[in-house]
Amino acid sequence: METILIISALLGLLLLRVPVAFAMGALGVVLLWLKGFSLIAVPQRLFGSMDSFELLAVPLFLLMSNVLLKGGVGRDLFASVQAWVGHWPGGLGVTTIKSCTLFSAISGSSVATAATIGTVAIPEMEKRGYDRPFIMGQLAAGGTLGILIPPSIPLIIYGVITETSIPTLFLAGIGPGLFLATLFVIYAVLYSRGKDSLKVDRLPMRARLRLTLYALPTVLLAVAIIGSIYAGIATPSESAGVGFVMAMLMTIVMGRMTFAKLREAVHDSLITTAMIFIIVAGAKVFSYAITLYLIPQSISSFLTENITSPTIFIFAVGLVLLIIGFFLEALSMMLIMVPVLYPALEVMGIDPIWFGIFFVVLIETALITPPVGLNLFVIQAVGKAKLEEVVQGAIPFALIMLSTAILLWFWQDLALYVPYRLF
Repeated sequence: METILIISALLGLLLLRVPVAFAMGALGVVLLWLKGFSLIAVPQRLFGSMDSFELLAVPLFLLMSNVLLKGGVGRDLFASVQAWVGHWPGGLGVTTIKSCTLFSAISGSSVATAATIGTVAIPEMEKRGYDRPFIMGQLAAGGTLGILIPPSIPLIIYGVITETSIPTLFLAGIGPGLFLATLFVIYAVLYSRGKDSLKVDRLPMRARLRLTLYALPTVLLAVAIIGSIYAGIATPSESAGVGFVMAMLMTIVMGRMTFAKLREAVHDSLITTAMIFIIVAGAKVFSYAITLYLIPQSISSFLTENITSPTIFIFAVGLVLLIIGFFLEALSMMLIMVPVLYPALEVMGIDPIWFGIFFVVLIETALITPPVGLNLFVIQAVGKAKLEEVVQGAIPFALIMLSTAILLWFWQDLALYVPYRLF
């Protein structure tokens, strides 16, 4: 009964539109006070939640991606990819997905990926005659690759919460990320079959090489970031710092970075970082309180006593995530659900690395489902579109992502082959 009351109280606060960070933090303080626990632990938890070397990667990756966004790097990346695949059926759609995939390997942020590629892709695709719902839905879905393909900010958060290896999580995200990108490309090609007006003229080889040369620094930046982590040369936080310096040098040399643009990049990164860290802090207080109330252990025991099949457990988790995904954004879902579910994984024999990828695929889906799908609003703002248009176009991609989540259960090597067999 105590567990039900606490969960109901949290859901009630969220339904009253209390910000997630304050809902979790305030409820955690009240729970500690009611049981007579010392409240001196609250400031300690607030400070401890942010005193993490691993979390340092979050503001650095955000700062780097915002510098690239303000420096117009997305235009070079899009033009380069378009030069090679633009003449395919649905070439601009394919270009958009491939550009999102490449930028995801730099930014680690869904919002940054969607905004950066969207500012370039939307005018190009509209000019060519693509339907607006398809354009908006594709970009909303393409942006979600930013939280699966490494470096991924949600995977960093998951690694911090569960104390699992962040580089291993990054490696596990490669297979599903590229698989999803491939499915998105196939859908774009099938969507455009028989529509010759959507094709772009094939460019001569010299023009292709010239455009590729402009995008080469961006590709090298991605290789440097990911390569340094996997080679063991740098931690994710260190590689994020190096990436920021390289992004600054790259945009300055290109003549695209001014003090005003840098100030905007720092301001935007500061706002997003503050939002993430406040949610993390509130979640840490709430997590501490429910741990003292033995709620994770109670839920874990309930699940393991009543659900003996890992398949049914995963199905139940997926169903719950889909439901709360209608009301919560991705990071909040992770910070609320992972501490509760994680203790049951060992009992169920479920690999925590695999579960992290499965979890992220499902919260990716939440990014493009109404009413609080963050990417829907980002693309709505970038494309000056109606929300209905974005939602209509995103539905097929959401179904593709759900299918991938189901496939992950039956084909777990999609996530685990790279970290466990290649490395």
